[in-house]
Amino acid sequence: MQRHGFIHDMMDVKVLILYVASRANYPMTTQEIYELCYQDECLSYFDICTAVPEMVTSGHLKMLDDEHYEITEKGRQDGLLTEDSVAFSVRQRAENAVARFNRQLRRKSFVKTQIADRETGDCAVAIQLDDELGTLMRLELAAPDQRQAVRLSQALEKKAELVYNLIMTEILEEDV
Repeated sequence: MQRHGFIHDMMDVKVLILYVASRANYPMTTQEIYELCYQDECLSYFDICTAVPEMVTSGHLKMLDDEHYEITEKGRQDGLLTEDSVAFSVRQRAENAVARFNRQLRRKSFVKTQIADRETGDCAVAIQLDDELGTLMRLELAAPDQRQAVRLSQALEKKAELVYNLIMTEILEEDV
C-alpha cells in the first residue's frame, strides 16, 4: 500500500524536526516537537520518540535537561540544506504552528502568577506583568481557598493585559 503525505521514512521525520526546531525560539519537549511536526497524518508520536534521540546522538539536536531540546549549529546548517524537500503545505502548517508556539511562550515569559498560602488560612494570588523593559504591574489578590486561588490565577494569567489596561484607564481617566 502506498503511503500518502510527506512522511515516508525516518529521514523525512528528521528533516521536518530540523525545519521546526530551526524556527522555534524556545527549547521544546518531545511532546511539543510532535505537536509542531504533526502536519502530516503519516507522522506518529513513536516516529518522533525514535528520531529525537538519534538526532541528539548525531549532534543535530542538543538535550538541555531531562526533557527539553534545541537545535544545534550543525542541525541548523543541515536543516537549511534539506528544508526545500519539505512539502509546501506541510511547511506552511508547521510555520504557523511554530509561530503560535513562539507567541505563547513569549507571552508566558511576560506574565507570571504565583499562589501562596497565608497564615490566616486564605491564599494570596500574585500576578506580575512584564515587557521587554521591565515590570509593568504587580498585583496581589486574596482568595478564600486553594481551589479559588487556582481559578483566580488562571483567569489573571489569561487576562493580564486586560486587567492592566482597565486599571490604567480607570486611574488615568480624567473626570469630566
